[in-house]
Amino acid sequence: MKASMIITSGALALSLLASSVMAAVSEQEAAQLGTTLTPLGAQKEGNADKSIPAWDGGLKSGAAPVDAKGFLGDPFKNEKPLFTITAANAQQYKDKLTPGQLAMFQRYPDTYKIPVYPSHRTAQVPAAVYAAAKKSALNVQLVSDGTGLSNFADSRYYAFPIPKSGVEVYWNHVTRFRGENVERWSVQAVPQVNGDYTIVETHDQNSFPQYMDGVDPQTEKNILYYYIFAVDAPARLAGTVSMAHETIDQVTEPRKAWTYNAGQRRVRRAPQLAYDAPGLASDGMRTSDNADMMNGSPDRYDWKLVGKKEVYIPYNNYKLQSPSVKYADIIKPGHINQDLTRYELHRVWHVQATLKAGERHIYAKRDMYFDEDTWVLSEVDHYDGRGQLWRVGENYTYNNYEKGVNAPAAQGFYDLLAGRYIVATMSNESKSAPQYGARTKLADFTPAALRNAGIR
Repeated sequence: MKASMIITSGALALSLLASSVMAAVSEQEAAQLGTTLTPLGAQKEGNADKSIPAWDGGLKSGAAPVDAKGFLGDPFKNEKPLFTITAANAQQYKDKLTPGQLAMFQRYPDTYKIPVYPSHRTAQVPAAVYAAAKKSALNVQLVSDGTGLSNFADSRYYAFPIPKSGVEVYWNHVTRFRGENVERWSVQAVPQVNGDYTIVETHDQNSFPQYMDGVDPQTEKNILYYYIFAVDAPARLAGTVSMAHETIDQVTEPRKAWTYNAGQRRVRRAPQLAYDAPGLASDGMRTSDNADMMNGSPDRYDWKLVGKKEVYIPYNNYKLQSPSVKYADIIKPGHINQDLTRYELHRVWHVQATLKAGERHIYAKRDMYFDEDTWVLSEVDHYDGRGQLWRVGENYTYNNYEKGVNAPAAQGFYDLLAGRYIVATMSNESKSAPQYGARTKLADFTPAALRNAGIR
């Protein structure tokens, strides 16, 4: 009998071990990628009334002229809005608007508007990334109660293209393709209620182990990317630099972060650059984990997958990224100039993240809407501890048809209570559009390199 129990226990242990390394989805489910689903897991077909078209492969290289600085031409420059949603008619469209958008109409009834254009499913990434997404679908699993990933080092993109939970949708946003290393010169501003603002010039670099010389992605299994963010102006902030080695499982191995203070000329470890710590040069208008709409470990929240729905979200914002548009044209009191924005009807994954009991964060709940084609977080509503809608985030993206990257023309976070906002990642007047593909090395992301980046 004892021998039988030992055998049974051993069989159970082997069964549990086998289940822990099972594919994230079955071969049959994964076979949908690139057939009935897009290669990244979106519904390939359009909707019933054709207001959302079928995906046909996305926007191809050469869709419009590209200038000498790398700024993209607008393939849809001759299109006009189908209609414009205002405070006067918002209730007519409320089923396809987020609570945050409806709140913006209430807060700014005379100026906030949503110009709705024909929908174009422009999303596309390189073929190798599509292959990586399928490999992820078959192999990647959640670990540490959803705070990390296993079997991810071989694919490194789109951890769960066929998601089963809210946190898996979030991981797709975190692990999406952002380009083969990115260097960007951009600005941010935090206007006062009356519209006065100071431009903050920034320069950031984002590098990934798979595109770095002398870095083995297998050795760096828990590193997602390396990141440096520097402030170049105004003079009182210039020389402030932060750096992060972004880990995948940040509970097992927290994000490694450093800052360089130009006044002190010292590099310090900065474990506080995470969660709800104030964002660098943000005047307290966004948190550290508001960069990229949301970033970092999901461990402080309980995640709920509400489902899919159709929403008017910022999309194909080529006009907003154009070098012919000046920052003064964009930055207005209360919110950015909505006449320069473009919204389209798209299907989104609706996910709610609610702060866990005993955890701390200034956002008690985040209501999030992820574009199904790109996995980019397009709209996010932030609630305070009283359950009151506090800040509304909008991500004004466009598809870089030359690089296969979905990128922000701008990102805005609107404080409904203070009547102020921060707008970031604008490059219109920069010396160059974002640049992709430079080879980097680990020495570029050391404390010594951080100090060199901050010297002025």
